[in-house]
Amino acid sequence: MGKSGDLEKEMLHENDASALASSIAHSSLREELEKDQNIPRTPRTSHSVSSHGTIDSDPLSPLERALTPNLLTEAEQLGQPDLTFSKTATSFATTGSRIPSFEVDFGPDDPDDPRNWPLWYRGVTIATVSLSTWTVVLYSTSYTSSMPGMMEEFHETNEVIATLGVTTYLVGLAVGSLILAPLSEIYGRRPVYMGSLLFYCLMVLPCALATSLPEILVVRFFGACAGAAMISNSPGTVADITVENYRALAFSIWSIGPMNGPVTGPLIGGFVAQYLGWRWTNWIVVIISGVAWLACCMIKETYPPVLLKSKAAKRRKETGDDRWWCRYDNSMTALQILKINLSRPFILSFTEPILWFWNAYIAIIYGILYLCFVAYPLIYTDLRGWSPGLSGLAFVGIGVGTMIAIVTEPLARKIVNSHKKDPETGRVPPEASVSIICFAAFLCPIGQLWFSWTSTPITIHWIWPILAGVPFGAGNCLVFIYASNYLAGSYGIYSASALAGNAVVRSFLGGTLPLAGPSMYAKLTPHWAGTLLGLVQVALIPIPFVFYKWGDKIRARSPLIKQMREDQERNNKKAARAKKNQEKADAERGEVMLNGEVDEVDSEKGVVNKTANPVTIEKE
Repeated sequence: MGKSGDLEKEMLHENDASALASSIAHSSLREELEKDQNIPRTPRTSHSVSSHGTIDSDPLSPLERALTPNLLTEAEQLGQPDLTFSKTATSFATTGSRIPSFEVDFGPDDPDDPRNWPLWYRGVTIATVSLSTWTVVLYSTSYTSSMPGMMEEFHETNEVIATLGVTTYLVGLAVGSLILAPLSEIYGRRPVYMGSLLFYCLMVLPCALATSLPEILVVRFFGACAGAAMISNSPGTVADITVENYRALAFSIWSIGPMNGPVTGPLIGGFVAQYLGWRWTNWIVVIISGVAWLACCMIKETYPPVLLKSKAAKRRKETGDDRWWCRYDNSMTALQILKINLSRPFILSFTEPILWFWNAYIAIIYGILYLCFVAYPLIYTDLRGWSPGLSGLAFVGIGVGTMIAIVTEPLARKIVNSHKKDPETGRVPPEASVSIICFAAFLCPIGQLWFSWTSTPITIHWIWPILAGVPFGAGNCLVFIYASNYLAGSYGIYSASALAGNAVVRSFLGGTLPLAGPSMYAKLTPHWAGTLLGLVQVALIPIPFVFYKWGDKIRARSPLIKQMREDQERNNKKAARAKKNQEKADAERGEVMLNGEVDEVDSEKGVVNKTANPVTIEKE
């Protein structure tokens, strides 16, 4: 990746070694402090910056990584300047003024820890962010129901121009995710939710009051940029408030909203446009997003780094002692985080062959999904003569398939975890997730070809093309979840960057492919246009099978993954060497203490005199 890439790797080596050495030093020094000064130990929790689960425990955790581009590596997030400690007869000093006993962290039953909140409140929080995310996703497709009314009022005859509203919205979601995601790392999730949702709600108003189609196309882009905060950060909120054992269940419940957003958009928008007019498809979104904004204003902050920094600041203010600190105090600047967010995903997308194939595969599947929002109105409204509202009901089949994929998550988890575990990591390899994609790779073209061959002629009963949406919706949902899982497992510390780049490519193709829909269906007829799309998906079937069988060898040939493995081995050796040195130093210190001879004990003054390593103990 050039000179900058080499520099980044060098920094990663230094940060990883620093984090490991600092962890060992902190643990050792904390024990000495507690033993010598009777300072109570502050219990530590397992909260991490990104709260990502493993493949073993949480197959749905990649939803967080896929939608939350927290692009900083673990070393970049946790790596702090090395602190050197020196012990005197009466005190400890540190060059960095960070005494381990003054570290602020969550306790086991700490009410400030979001994972210790009441179950009902955590449930309300999940429902709130799911509703808010659903609102943003719904608006991406409800627009298609308002297109006929807009075209008529604005005297627009070119359907491609009107379809640009879908394109600008999806591109806005991709851009907004990269920009707004790092803001939550600086200011917390709640302020980002409140500000972005309010701006999103206000950006829908110009669409409802628009006097021309270009106004709508431009404003939808900026509205999507703001709404992207919910898509990029709400999975992180779910991870913040759940423990690992129940995280998969929590993500399943949360995903009901965003996963069904594309389906419910034309369903709701169809009836609203039919009975209230196309402008009301925007007013409904204003109302729903307004309710979601009020709900987000009432939930509490969940992001652990922000909570701990606030807790440390409060402790310093209350005690007047500036030595209280938390491990997140030394954060990167907003400019540094933004620079990483905007560059690394594109670098990986253009330099990693694994991402070439998976970005193309997922993007094509996603683009064909959004082509459905062009095909369904054409089939059911134009050819079968259904009303816009009833045409929206045709998407129920896709929604049912999506729900089946979500509900059967425990079964998929068993299939993934049934694979042989990697002896080095103790977890199943990333290719275990591809086994689910191999199954989904057949569901997508089956549903697409089924729909194509039963949608016309109209003498075929209407239920058959609707039922075709069940395997199609399930296949799309499974591909999205478990392809994200594979990329997350393959790229380790760079998984968020890989997935963020995938999200940009996916949104771009999902927004541009529908532009070809009207002309393609007009020239090829719905029957053969749908068949062409189905055959494209059939041609993509070998991709997951190739990675399932030879994925480990393919990953081994990746320069970045190879470098990551070498880094990991190097860091493991450094950690083992540091631990060995620490144990040796502790043993030598203990030996000196045991061999010390007591010359005199003055019980009146409470002074213990040793021939070696004297220590003065003041009498209480």
